[in-house]
Amino acid sequence: MVDKNKVLTLTSTFTKSGDLPTKGDIIDSIMIEGYASTNDVDRQGDIVPTSVWEAGMKNYLKNPVILAYHEHCEPIGRMVEHKIDEKGLWIKARISAAAEDVFSLVKDGVLTAFSIGFRIVDAEYNAAAELFVVKELELHEISVVSVPANQNTIFSLSKAFNTAEEFKSFKMQFAPKSESAKGLESSTEAKSDINKEWNIMDPKELEQMLAKAASTAAEQTAKALAEQQAKSAAEEAAKQKQQAEFDEKVKAAVITSGQSGAEKLMAEVEKRLADANESTKSVIAGLETALKEKAAEIEAITKSKMSFADGKNAGGMQYGDKEKAVLLAKMAGKSLESTAFGRDMVQKFGAHVPSATWELEVSLNLESEVRRRLVVAPLLRNITMQTNVMTIPVNPEAGVATWVTNAQFGTAPAALGAAGASAGATQTHQLKEITLNAYKIATNEYTAYEEEEDSLIAIMPIIRDAMVRRVARGVDRAFLRGSGSGADPVKGLVGADVSSAVTLDISDNALATVATLRKMRQDLGVWGLDPAEVVFVVSQDVYYNLLDDPVFQTMNQVGTQATLLTGQIGQIGNSPVIVSGEFEDRAAGAAGAIALAPANFLVGNQRGLRIDTQELVETQRRVMVASLRTGMTQVTNNYGPGVSALRYIA
Repeated sequence: MVDKNKVLTLTSTFTKSGDLPTKGDIIDSIMIEGYASTNDVDRQGDIVPTSVWEAGMKNYLKNPVILAYHEHCEPIGRMVEHKIDEKGLWIKARISAAAEDVFSLVKDGVLTAFSIGFRIVDAEYNAAAELFVVKELELHEISVVSVPANQNTIFSLSKAFNTAEEFKSFKMQFAPKSESAKGLESSTEAKSDINKEWNIMDPKELEQMLAKAASTAAEQTAKALAEQQAKSAAEEAAKQKQQAEFDEKVKAAVITSGQSGAEKLMAEVEKRLADANESTKSVIAGLETALKEKAAEIEAITKSKMSFADGKNAGGMQYGDKEKAVLLAKMAGKSLESTAFGRDMVQKFGAHVPSATWELEVSLNLESEVRRRLVVAPLLRNITMQTNVMTIPVNPEAGVATWVTNAQFGTAPAALGAAGASAGATQTHQLKEITLNAYKIATNEYTAYEEEEDSLIAIMPIIRDAMVRRVARGVDRAFLRGSGSGADPVKGLVGADVSSAVTLDISDNALATVATLRKMRQDLGVWGLDPAEVVFVVSQDVYYNLLDDPVFQTMNQVGTQATLLTGQIGQIGNSPVIVSGEFEDRAAGAAGAIALAPANFLVGNQRGLRIDTQELVETQRRVMVASLRTGMTQVTNNYGPGVSALRYIA
């Protein structure tokens, strides 16, 4: 018998979402999307309805890491979006360039399939209808795998088993156990339901039908149990009657004196003992038969317990424990196995703890946390830099081609082979270079030597969250309003607009409106011709001004046209409006909003987030530093800066 807790897999294709960068750009991630599971009935009669996913994903959503080939030691990205609709479970994932080989295979279209691993908690199997409905499950992980050879069975549960008989044995464990339940196979109502087109039925209708069938089976089981109890009572009464008759014979034998009465009594006793011996042998034989029948099930239960222990060693640890172990080791200045928490993990999950893999996973997760908090940086084009300085050649002005007419050759067409200007005016390329710098941004935390592990574990979430928020705010503030000199090396978007043609007089308590932002887009010139290529970033004050403007379309009014951007609050025309808390306070000379053409700016990332520690013996402290390298630059100024700022005046 197959283990009921077996981890099953479903495989489905995905597609890359969005356009890849043009030739010469270097990318640090790829977005892929597709249905991880649908509620269609496959050729084996198996159904995974939509209703199971809301509860089945709760544990997975705590750490939605994407794996490669179902290997827990090979994280390659994270799920960034999911939805449950009438078709099934749809997901969108980001694959990191740090995954190297897997990243390249996904990019080249070699790996094009999702595969999910899950455990069935509850299911219903109707042998007559050959229908297997999953009622409750627990999602364990999502992996990127190769496309299976047989596309027609891409969603089949049976692919998680070695043979069809093994899958059938697994499903039979979810079938009704009583003999009376087998009567469902011959009932008129069951036959009527069997004749339905299963592959077009609503999952709720299937659940109602199965519930009704289960109720009927329960009634028939109760009836059969009552009949069995009545039969047992009758047999017990017969035995009591037989015993009473035996007692009467004994009394008669005692009353009758002489050797013949004793002999009769002994003969009767011997007969009764022989009958009892035969009955005992029959009972023992029945128990032996039952034990033989249950041997396979007992063995399966034993293997299930062994499998559970092996699963813990293989990677049953939650991500939160991994992060806690890695950060604790860094804060304490020890190796992962040297901390008390790390030693406890080794005892629970095996002696071979993959600390290097965990450190990479924690680093990727913390970097994702930083990038999820960014508002301005994700709007711009990002490229990966191999060094902290990169020089990029650009050709901002290609010129205009000229028209060639017969008038250039005189009144008659030029003779064959005759000299003449027929190719238009010559243009000289005005190549120039832009320099992109990846500056280092860092934040640190100090811990004293005397602090124990228990106290470090208690304050660790506070320190971790503070470091992530500080790095994210530092990057966003620099990209928005950095000065571009000294200790603030990144020149922000507000500083790129030197003309500031759109102003708002705060002495008259003037309010920003949709019309104000449209003037900012007009101020962009050529960059603002296509509203889909413009993004508005506004301060909190301007955001609340817009809410009072009845023309402004908030997210609930935009509906399906909305773009998924951090901080987006609405749209103007076809341009997203995003709010940021990194603007200066409302004062004369300060900016309250910008209209941005993201195509005219580049963001360079040399490396992701890293965490380093160092002992400070002279102060008896340890310092933990989180840092990354990034920078931003403007591509060209031929058509204007590509950004227009709304500035306050008094």
